[in-house]
Formats: sequence, C-alpha cells, structure tokens
Amino acid sequence: MSHLRFSKSVFFYPFLLCLFLINPTNSFSQTIGTLRGYVTDSTTSEALPYGNVYILNLERGTSTDARGYFIIPAIPANTNYTLVVSYLGYATKKILFGLTPDKVTHLDIVLSPASVELQTVEKIGERVIEKNATDISLQRIAIRDLEALPKGVETDIIRSLHYMPGVQSTGDVSARYYVRGGSSNQNLVLLDNVPIYSPFHALGLFSVIDPDLVNNIEFYKGGFGSEFGGRASSVLKIISKDGNKNNYSVKFSSSYLSGKALVEGPIPYGSFILTGRKSYSSKILNKFLNNQNIPIDFYDMSFKMNYSNPNFLKGGKFIFLGFLSSDNINNSSPFVEDYKWDNKLFGFKWFQVGDSPLFLEVGLSASKFAGEVIPKLSGARANKNEVTDVGLTMDFTYMYDSKDELGVGFHIRQLRTDLYIQNGLGVYSNISNDGANISVYGKYKFQRLDNLGIEIGTRINLTGLAGGRKQIHIFEPRLSFTFNIIPQISLKGACGVYQQELTTVSDENEIINIFEPWLVIPDYLEPTTAIHCILGTQINPYDILSLSVESYYKQIYSLPLLNDDKIYPRDKDFVKGEGESYGIEFQLKVAPQPLRFTASYTLAYAYKVINGQRYYPRYDSRHNLNLSLEVNLGNGWGSSIVWSYSTGLPFTQLLGFYDKLYLNNFFYEWNEVDPRKPFTVLSTRNLGRLPDYHRLDFTLSKKFSIAFLNLYLDLSIINIYNRKNIFYFKRDSGERVNMLPFLPTATLKVEI
Repeated sequence: MSHLRFSKSVFFYPFLLCLFLINPTNSFSQTIGTLRGYVTDSTTSEALPYGNVYILNLERGTSTDARGYFIIPAIPANTNYTLVVSYLGYATKKILFGLTPDKVTHLDIVLSPASVELQTVEKIGERVIEKNATDISLQRIAIRDLEALPKGVETDIIRSLHYMPGVQSTGDVSARYYVRGGSSNQNLVLLDNVPIYSPFHALGLFSVIDPDLVNNIEFYKGGFGSEFGGRASSVLKIISKDGNKNNYSVKFSSSYLSGKALVEGPIPYGSFILTGRKSYSSKILNKFLNNQNIPIDFYDMSFKMNYSNPNFLKGGKFIFLGFLSSDNINNSSPFVEDYKWDNKLFGFKWFQVGDSPLFLEVGLSASKFAGEVIPKLSGARANKNEVTDVGLTMDFTYMYDSKDELGVGFHIRQLRTDLYIQNGLGVYSNISNDGANISVYGKYKFQRLDNLGIEIGTRINLTGLAGGRKQIHIFEPRLSFTFNIIPQISLKGACGVYQQELTTVSDENEIINIFEPWLVIPDYLEPTTAIHCILGTQINPYDILSLSVESYYKQIYSLPLLNDDKIYPRDKDFVKGEGESYGIEFQLKVAPQPLRFTASYTLAYAYKVINGQRYYPRYDSRHNLNLSLEVNLGNGWGSSIVWSYSTGLPFTQLLGFYDKLYLNNFFYEWNEVDPRKPFTVLSTRNLGRLPDYHRLDFTLSKKFSIAFLNLYLDLSIINIYNRKNIFYFKRDSGERVNMLPFLPTATLKVEI
C-alpha cells in the first residue's frame, strides 16, 4: 500500500511543476514590466522585512517579505514612476524609476534610521498593501516590540508570546507556551528554517535564542500554509541577522543572570555574525523557584556567514549557519539527581533570484537534541533521549503578471529518536525509531483582485516516519482567504488539516518539566491529526487604529497520552486520546505618536479525552486580558507598562492519604524499616481551579552615547504591587508556593 501511495504522489509532483512553468496570463499586454526590490538598513545593510512600498502614480503597493524583498508585477512600461518606501523608525524615501517591457527591473533601496528624537514616522499606503493578504492568525514581531516589554530578567523571544491573544502559559516560572488549546509539543520552532527541539534554558525559564541575533519573527497561531509541516498547533519562524556588511561592530551586555557578546562585520562579498551567552549566577532564579537554590549553568552560541558575489553567481546568496546550546544542573549532593541537555544545529542555504519573478531556495540542515537524567544516589530513574534530524528542502515561488503567486516545494527529513528508560526494577528499555518523511507541497495565491485574496494548497506525505504504521494521511489540504467588504473592513478565514508524527514523554501532573524527551509516535497509534477552522475580521478605520477579531475551532485526533493505567511490561506506554478547543480573540491597537496602546482579550475553552474521560488540560484558562502602553519620551528615553490578567488554571484536588504497604523485596526485614508509606488519594483530574492571576510590570529604557560607545540601559520592575499569585500546593505538606514576587531587574548593553 505504501508503494502505491508513493507512485500516485510522484505523478502529482510533475503536474505541479508543469503548472509552475505555465503562465496563464497571456492576455496581458507585452508593454508591461515587473519591479523587484531589496530594502536594507543604511548603517548595517541588514534586510528590512515588512516595510511599505507604494507607487504613487498607480496607487498600488505591497510590502517587503521576511528577506526584505518585494515584487510588483504588471506595471505599464516606458513610463516614469515615483516609488515611496517607508519603514517604522526610518526616514521615508522617494525613488524615480522606469521599466523595460517584459523585463524585471531590480532596485536596491537603502533606508536611513530616523533620529531617536523623531516623534512621528510617516506611513504611506499601509491599508492598501494589506488589503488582500491571506494572513489570518499571523503575528509579525519586531525586535523593538520585544525590547519594549518588561524583562523577567532579560529580553526573551518566547516569553513575549505570552502577551498575545490565544497563547497561554502555566505561570511565571516556565516559558513554555500553549497555543489555542494545543500542547507545548505541538509548536514548531524554526531558526532559519532549521527545527529546534528544546528551545528552553534553565528548567524552561528562558529561550535559548539570543534576541540580539534576530532580524524578524513570524508567529503562526493556526491556519498556516502548506509549506509548514510536522506540527499540529503553531509555527514560530525566527530569521537571524546576516551581520553588518559595512562596519565591524562589537556588543557586550550583562544582566543579573548572564553575560553576552556579539561580533559582526563585513567579509569579501558578504558578512558574518557571531554571538555567545553564558550564565554566571543563578541567584536571580531563586525568585522563580520559591527561593530554592538550583545550580543552573547554561550557554548558547551561534554563527552565520553569508556570501553573495555577482561575478560568481548573479542574484545568488549563500548562507552558512550554526547554533549550539547546553544546560547543566549539577547538584553537589550525591543524593540529588543531575540533568543535562543540549541542542546542535547546522545549516546551508542557497537563495536565488533571476531575470524572472522567481525565487528559489535550497536548504540542507542537521539538528540534534540530547538530554539526560543522571540519578546518582537519588533513587530517581535514569533516562536519556537523543533526536537526530537531517533535512533537505527545495522551495520555488513564482509571481505572475496577474499578481497571482505559485509556490512549490520538495522536503525530505530523515529523523531518528532514541529513548533509554529505566523502570522501577532498574531494567533499561530502549525505544528507538527512525524513518524518513518525504513530502511535497503546492499552493496557489489568487491575488489579481484588489478586494479578494485566496490561498489554496496541500501538503502531500509520500512516506511517514514510522515505517510500520497502519496509516498516514497523504493529503493535508489547506485554504485561507481575505475579502474586503469595504476598504476599512476585511473578512478573513482559514481551514486546514495538520499531521504530526512526533510526541514527547510528558506528565501533565508535573509542575516543572526539566526537559521533555522526544520520540516518534509508536506505530500502534496513528499520527496526530488536527483540523483548524478560523474566521475573523480586521477593522482599520484610521491609520493609528486597528481592531482584529478571530474565532477558532480545533479538533485533534489520535492524541498520544501517557497510559496512567499501565501495570505490566506488555501494556502500551501510550493510549489514544482526543482534544478539542475553541474560543474568540480580540486585539486593539492605538498608536497616536508618541504613544502606542495595545489591548488583547481571549475567551478560550480546551478539553482532552482519554479512555472516555473528558477533562481540562492544565493550561486551560477561560479569560485572558493583556493591556500595554508604550511611550516614546524623546532624547533616547522610552517607557512601557503592562498589566496581565487570567482566570485560574485547573488542578487536581487532594482528597486525602492512606498508608500503603510497599514490598519491593519478598524477603524484607520487617524489623528494620516500616514498609508503609503515605499514598495520595486524588480527586477527578483537573476539576479544581486555582485563584485568578494578575500582575503589573514596568520598564524604563535609555539609549545614549559616550565617546565611541553606544549604551543601552533597561530597568524593569516585575509585579509592582507584589501580587501573591499561587503556583501550586505541595501535596505532601499542603504548603502554598507562589509565583514571582516584586522583582526589580536591570540590563546594560555596550556597543563599540
């Protein structure tokens, strides 16, 4: 049967390639041309993503993509035009240009950063360029947005997601996030399109990715396109900087937790960037861990080099990248277990543009995760997990003169997981699996109408990771649309099928997960399959005001859950469950310079079903509200204040204890130690609710220069009014453990 599926899909792929080569717009006049451009920063030559590009004469516009490129097709040739390019925080630029018929005219556009004292930034044609973009549930995050948020200790990418509607956390201690009712292992994290399997430092407190490395971030909360696969809930796509192509630069920064360094500069026909971060004190983390002193030690480092030589290959760009991170918890007591885990990833990317409106990207990558529990004399069970992921990707994007767009891709991912587990009798088990996922995708964007945009596509799985699996879903169809009712109001929607063949071994009753071991879903279970249905509206009555409303429904089938009733070795480790979630999200943005106010509210419901029992997962929260106000005070000063509120999370209530007799050895010496120990009796799973959570945070920042140094100082106060938000009750003693108290922090960055 698998061979039959493979052959059918092989015939489908050449069909997509044929479509790729056919231009359905022959009726267009031959006196048109195409404008393509690349927008960069004048000081560093870094790409500027999501900028505004607008042709005044034609009242047509678009925006730059994540790489800083834009394309405007079907422009009448032999005429002079005025192009206006604007980007938040940069001086707007006007460019005169003309087009040659049947040719692609390329412009390299350089924007200069505006003065920090500038209180208003011109935005031209913003509503025009967004009018038919099929971008429901997509959040684009700029680094300036991260820097404006209060710091728990320092700026963190993943913690910033907690402020977004539809994203839930389980408290201040963990940076793990849950999107629209999905589990944390259903979130795909990509660094330059290479997956990271454990994106957390220090017991999950912080992200492993240094924000100074990041150029831009795209966060898909659901309904994402067919180019993404392997996860059932969300995609976090992080694009790193290329490095300063004009000058050498060195940056140092320090917080209460870690020290960081960044070096970047030009090389012949390219640039490089190198970053490193190392923890030097874990005292500040005691505030996160109920004043417990845990010897946390971590580091991360990354490098990236890009090369673009027109004499070697015109329009080609080659990128080499690498990322390493490591965490160690080495307890001095021999009776307390140790932990260690690390990530290693490397990648090569070739990006090509030519004399046609075609983009080609080829990538090779290798990602490895390894984690281990070292029990020593603690009595804890040893386990070790390794994941090795090697991938090859080829992606083609072509834009027609009609403004329609075709995307085709071919992805191969060879993956192996090894999980070594020690059971209660000290016997080791090795759960290993390896396989290859070969998939192709195709998508077509219908964009020729100004008031309507439609994207339709599918992902086609030719093979699955578990070769002995009974069934994989060959097709993952996906659809999204945008319809402008009037220029100020648009209706948006998306639906799709998403498949996931990986899971983690995680216990929902655990308060803090040190790390979650990954493994391929056993072949006695089908892959996890999620169906997303999303409908929303975007309202932009004024340039400074926007309101978005999104409702969603998600159904998850074949959800692998730990078998709590396992007694005998022959019993399965996982059982098949189901999940369901639905809700509605509101987000209001008001930006009258020099202020920016954002309000987001989510009403959400999430359920899981196992063995016929329906219950709330531990991250289910009914109401979530976030209010933030940013103020540009001028002269390099900035300030922000954020208030967060959420209703209580579910927990399993304690009914009582009884003395249980443990006889691990039949010849037990009864007169030595009493073999009876207290056994906890629990109520129905997650039927109770913790009290509501709320917190007020404040940040003050200053940018200034001394001689040849640029200094950036951030002061933050977490939990200003010292709200005692409960984290959990200890089951053995009933002691209440709270989350973060009043906590002032500071970060200093020095740039040479």
